[in-house]
Amino acid sequence: MQITEISSPSNELFKRWKTLDSAKGIRKTGEFFLMGEKIIREFLKHCDSPELSRFKIKAEIFCEDLKAITPSYPAASKFKKISTFKLAKGLFNEIDFVGTHFNLLLLELPELPSFDENSRAQGLELICPLGDPGNLGAVIRSALAFNASKVVLSEEAAFPFTPKVVKASAGAVLHLPLYRAGGLQNFAQKEIYALDMEGSDINSFRWPKDLRLLVGEEGPGLRDLKGVMKLKINTGAVESLNATVAASIALYSYNQFISHIQPGRLPS
Repeated sequence: MQITEISSPSNELFKRWKTLDSAKGIRKTGEFFLMGEKIIREFLKHCDSPELSRFKIKAEIFCEDLKAITPSYPAASKFKKISTFKLAKGLFNEIDFVGTHFNLLLLELPELPSFDENSRAQGLELICPLGDPGNLGAVIRSALAFNASKVVLSEEAAFPFTPKVVKASAGAVLHLPLYRAGGLQNFAQKEIYALDMEGSDINSFRWPKDLRLLVGEEGPGLRDLKGVMKLKINTGAVESLNATVAASIALYSYNQFISHIQPGRLPS
């Protein structure tokens, strides 16, 4: 295994990697970082699976206190040309954006397919406009936990492969189908459900198996989105819930309802 050492901040590769903490830099380079020991080890263990095969490993980066780990994972051997870099500790810390103090994997950015707003829903499809990276990552994590079929990111949403989103999702962005869509107003008058304090009580709602559920942005909410069917989570004396918490409750409610209903008696 050949290791390239980098000690100068003027190195072109290092300068390129420094841009990968932003959506702009990730889109421009077509690369993103996978960070965090648990996420990386799980990815390397299963990176030859059909689910993860769309993510190509381009490089492994570490510092003088660490050593390369990709050779220890047989599944990673399918990638014949994984470049390996050892950085001076100070430089490494600059690109360890979320402070993992562990090796970084540089992955090729996958293409996000466009969402067909006129297609029929299959399972629970979560429509997400969340612009806060932490909230978006947490919602994607809940969507995977409670068996959403996909997450549709409106143009208001944060970019899903920034370090903060990937970390908050605990790697769920690698496992759940993600689609890109236009602005939230494009979903007006569509057959979708939305979480709103003025909607019907979610506790008595008979969830259809196939539907689209919209999570409102914190602050702007649904932006007076017309024609959607609204569902309410009772919060007692609390005026409203964090968007991530509300979405998680709704996803859990859907998952519980669908898993306990008798076969052949699903609501239409």
